[in-house]
Amino acid sequence: MATDDADQIRREFGEAVNMTAGELEKWLGTDESQEVGQKSGGSGESTGHESGRRIVELLRTKKDDLTDDDLAHMRKVHGYVQRHLAQRPTSEDVEGSRWRYSLMNWGHDPLKQ
Repeated sequence: MATDDADQIRREFGEAVNMTAGELEKWLGTDESQEVGQKSGGSGESTGHESGRRIVELLRTKKDDLTDDDLAHMRKVHGYVQRHLAQRPTSEDVEGSRWRYSLMNWGHDPLKQ
């Protein structure tokens, strides 16, 4: 992958993920985190929760150690966060919403300044 592409992916991932590795890891341990998202296969873990665990690893990985697979996941995270933010519910308080909890599984807390 070209260096410019990798730099852009890392930049977009950094914009999408506004939680620290510690914040995300703590969040992923909550019941709320595990109750949202689409479950695939028989694992009982949602796609977003699984992604959140991967994001924690990515946040702790030095940029020179990122693989193409890591960069592909970072691109996926950015795309998910952008699409999900566009679907913000208008009729409800988002603080305790499944919408916010799903985003938080992907490393983005829409209420965080």
